[in-house]
Amino acid sequence: MRAFLILHGWDNHRPPGHWQYELAAALRERGERVVYPQLPEAATPDVDAWRAAAAEALREAAADGARVTVLCHSLACLLWLGARPQEAAVERVLLVAPPSHGFVSGHAEIAAFAQLPVSRPDGALIVASDADPYCPEGAERAFGAPLGIPVVTIPGGGHLERTAGYGEWPSVLAWCLDPGAAIVAR
Repeated sequence: MRAFLILHGWDNHRPPGHWQYELAAALRERGERVVYPQLPEAATPDVDAWRAAAAEALREAAADGARVTVLCHSLACLLWLGARPQEAAVERVLLVAPPSHGFVSGHAEIAAFAQLPVSRPDGALIVASDADPYCPEGAERAFGAPLGIPVVTIPGGGHLERTAGYGEWPSVLAWCLDPGAAIVAR
């Protein structure tokens, strides 16, 4: 049995049209177990509150021995890299558009996330744009090389969210259903 845990980023209220919202709907339509919580106080997130919410959501996803694929966007990537719940049920992790520590530390509402000591989760893959204003140095330099995580670079994709055209994202859905599928630009 498998399940999917989807964690959103800063100031995200899970809007229709965002790739995570569309992915959750598409997976549910296929009969998959999907846990897609609204993390507390999305505009002014607290590390401990987000950590607790992610742990609870992971327990829900992993119920009945399900193997979990975790999909994080933006600030949730830093949460997962630095404060993830320890759970053997996590099989794969997709980190989409992680913001750099420099960007995060420059915003008082989220600066605490920049203080988390990051480490490489097993089964991780980063997908990021080469034009992300939230990670100007690039995900390969900021996270991929230092943590030994493979990075898929999407040319010109911005922050890989709605305003950058990332609503339905067929290759992410394909990757969820088949770990060998390649993730490409929308």
